[in-house]
Amino acid sequence: MRLHVTSVFVDDQEQALRFYTEVLGFEPRTDVPLGNGDRWVTVGSPGQDVELLLEPSGHPAVGPYREALAADGIPLASFAVDDVHQEHARLVQAGVTFTQPPTEMGPVTTAVFDDTCGNLIQVITR
Repeated sequence: MRLHVTSVFVDDQEQALRFYTEVLGFEPRTDVPLGNGDRWVTVGSPGQDVELLLEPSGHPAVGPYREALAADGIPLASFAVDDVHQEHARLVQAGVTFTQPPTEMGPVTTAVFDDTCGNLIQVITR
C-alpha cells in the first residue's frame, strides 16, 4: 500500500491552485470540472507520484474542523523540505505569513505558515 492522493480543504480552488503552484512550487496534475463550479484539482511535487487534492471546503464540518485546528496552531498538512530555514526565507520573501518561525524540535526543524486558503501548513526538515 502507498499514498496516492491526500487533500487539503480550500475556500477558493483557483486561488489555491495559484498559491500551491506559483508560490510553493508544486506542479498542476489534474483539473476536472465536477459541476456546480467545483473541480477535482490536484497538484504534486515534481518527480513524485503522490497528489494533493485542493478540495472545496463546502461541507458543513470543514469550517469548525479547520477553525479548531487553527485555534490550537495545528497544521492540516506537513511538507518535507531540504532546509526549513531556506524555505522560510524564500516564502517570507514571497509574502507568505508564518505562524511559527523555524523551530528546532529534537531531530527535526519545523515552521508553520498560513496557506491563504484556510489552512496552516507545516514544513519540516529531518
